[in-house]
Order: sequence, then C-alpha cells, then structure tokens
Amino acid sequence: MEKCWFGRCIFISWYCDVGTCKFCYRSTQKSRIKHAKHARRTKESMIVEAILAKNLGWRIEFLTGGYKIYPIEELVDIAKIISKVYGEKIWLNLGALKKEELELFKPYVKGVVASIETVNPELHKTICPDKNIEDYEEMLKIEGFMKSMTIVVGLGEKREDFPLLKEFIQKYKLDRITFYALKPVPGTPYEEGPSTEDYCYWISETRKAFPELEIIAGTTARRVGEVSKVLEAGANAITKFPATKKFNSEEARVLEAEVAKAGREFVSTLTKLPDIDWAKEVDKLDIENKEEVKKKLFLYLDKMST
Repeated sequence: MEKCWFGRCIFISWYCDVGTCKFCYRSTQKSRIKHAKHARRTKESMIVEAILAKNLGWRIEFLTGGYKIYPIEELVDIAKIISKVYGEKIWLNLGALKKEELELFKPYVKGVVASIETVNPELHKTICPDKNIEDYEEMLKIEGFMKSMTIVVGLGEKREDFPLLKEFIQKYKLDRITFYALKPVPGTPYEEGPSTEDYCYWISETRKAFPELEIIAGTTARRVGEVSKVLEAGANAITKFPATKKFNSEEARVLEAEVAKAGREFVSTLTKLPDIDWAKEVDKLDIENKEEVKKKLFLYLDKMST
C-alpha cells in the first residue's frame, strides 16, 4: 500500500518585509506591525514543533516565514537547531536566497523552495508585484540542493496555463512541488477558493506529466472532505492542515478517513498522541533552555489532548 504523510511547515514569524502579495494574510498585517522583531517566534516554540513532528510521524514540509525578519546568521542557526532536533536535513522556504547565503545552510538543508505561486508572468506581476520570478529562477540554478516550488490554485490562472508550469518544472528539474488551494483572507481581493475539480486538475495534470515528481497538496479544516480526491489525483502527501490546533478534532478524523478511502497508508497521526515520556524526549536533545522547551511542549500537549 502506498504511503501518505502529513507535512508540517515550521514558521519563524508572522510578519513579512515584502507584504504585498495580494492573496496573502501577511499583506493585511504588515501595516499593523511596527517592529518586525515583535513578530518573531521563539526558538523554543519552533523546537517544540520539530519534536512533535518527529514523534507524530510528520515530515517537516519546510522552514518558512516572512522575508527579512532575521539576519542570515540567525536563520542558519535556526535551521541548524531544527535539523538537529528533527534528526534530518530540512527544506527551506525563505525567499530567493543567493549562492553564498545558501552555502551557509548546506550542512542542515537538503532543498530549497521557490514560492512562485503562479507561473503566468502577467498574473504574477499583478498578484506578487515585489517577488520577481527571475530571482527564484537564479536560486533554482544553484547546484547542491534539491529543488521545489509552491503554486496557489485559484489566483486567476487558466487551465491553458498548465504548459507554463510543465515547462518550469522541466527547466529547473524540480524534485517536488507543493500545491495550495487558495484560502480567501478578509482584506484581500479574493472571496472564494478553487473548486475541488479545478484544484485536482492541476495535481492530476502534473502527475501525468511527471510520474516520479513528489507532489504535496495543502488542505484546510474546511476542505478535508476532498482529501481522497486530491490523493487520487496524484498527490503523495497532505500539508497546511492546522494540525496542533485541530488535533483529534472531527476534521482531523475526516482527514485520516479520507486517506484510508484513497487506499493509502497514513504514516503520520493527527488524532492520537504517542504514549512516551515527553520530558525525556527533550532531555536527550543537545539544545539550550530545555526547561523552557518543556514548558512550551506541555502547553501544546495539553491543548492537543482536549
């Protein structure tokens, strides 16, 4: 039976220095946050999510967050810590990094993600006016890392745009792609996301064109009922579901049932905490501030147990 897993993104902040992508939640927050440093997450909270991912069978989808929040040295340190806690090299989605920057991450990072969102050049200029595709293309040319991209379905793309996506994947020899169904955010121009049919179309056509490509598909609490169709269309795994907030919720149970309905073996769990000594899990890690990490970990576990 083919395996399916849940991919958990670990965010470093909720602020973005770019903050002009018309579909993005951060575009509605930028003017409200006067000091970017106040929007940073603590390292302890990020470590906790890596501990949970390791013990719940989640894969770390990528380390991500708003652009230009941390100096590069701090970002490298965060990647190092998360990789060490999780026990594997991780993926990085932190903007269009240059070669000399990426080299600093190499001991801890296996792949880079280009947040392209849409490959239609005219649509991209309108939706993401300050994120140049060309900058990401330069990053994807850098050797020594696996390559991935993100696409948001529902921004206004047409099905006849698929050849543009196919060409992009081929040109940069991508190893992976993550699709998201647009989730409309109040304060942005968008009022509804794509239909299940449209969302699955992009996944299905990509799978037909690239049988070996790893395809990750995002879902939300409202869209879990389509997960079986998304997997049948060709996705390998699911991401974006609010796993800690909705742990063992009705939506989480539906998601797991949908994975089974698609004939997949779910190697992650969104409904059952393992019976382990969580304090010992922290104690055996080579990290600082273990007591603070434990406090945050048990706060997470308390919420996930209710």
